[in-house]
Amino acid sequence: MDFENCFPVWKKLTDAQKKRIKDNLYQRHVAKGTILHHGSMDCTGLLLIQKGLLRAYILSDQGREITLYRLFDLDLCLLSASCIIRSIQFDIIVEAQKDTDLWIIPSEAYQEIMAQSAPVANFTNEVIAARFSEVMWLMEQILWKSFDSRLAQFLLEESSLEETDTLKLTHEAIGNHLGNPREVVTRMLRYFQSEGMVRLSRGIVEITDKEKLLSLVHTAGSR
Repeated sequence: MDFENCFPVWKKLTDAQKKRIKDNLYQRHVAKGTILHHGSMDCTGLLLIQKGLLRAYILSDQGREITLYRLFDLDLCLLSASCIIRSIQFDIIVEAQKDTDLWIIPSEAYQEIMAQSAPVANFTNEVIAARFSEVMWLMEQILWKSFDSRLAQFLLEESSLEETDTLKLTHEAIGNHLGNPREVVTRMLRYFQSEGMVRLSRGIVEITDKEKLLSLVHTAGSR
């Protein structure tokens, strides 16, 4: 898989701009759990995922995490080049959720090309708008949906992503994704288990009734 076939606006670049990227582009393989970007002072560069899964999240002063969005094959991460987007006032952490292969365009090179190329600038704005929409969707879920509904949706999404009903997830890891304390997750999972929706064992959540979980997802509620 070539970078040229994966970067959406490659054909709209000039020969000089293509050379600038090729001269600075590099590939990296990162293991699951690797932190690729940590806060606004860390300007890693633009990340294009070849294969794998990244997670972007924020961390509260009390050490609680919440996942903003996840990035899959051929997705782009621009917030890892936060020095390009000067209006960002909060720290985002980007972590590999699976072993991941990716391309990195250093921030300086990308910023230079973005200043020269209207297609690249427009593309950048579109990516930023898409990520903003994802964050706004997340805020809507937190503000207007009950926790049981959000947890059910998360478990179903993980099951689809991993292609299995047996999820290797600790209660703490689930809480980190959803922005809730481990104890709250544990109480709700035990309720799910009592209702026959999941079966719990150490570090594992096994989905046993997807229909009941789906019914929770579609049930309107408030926090």
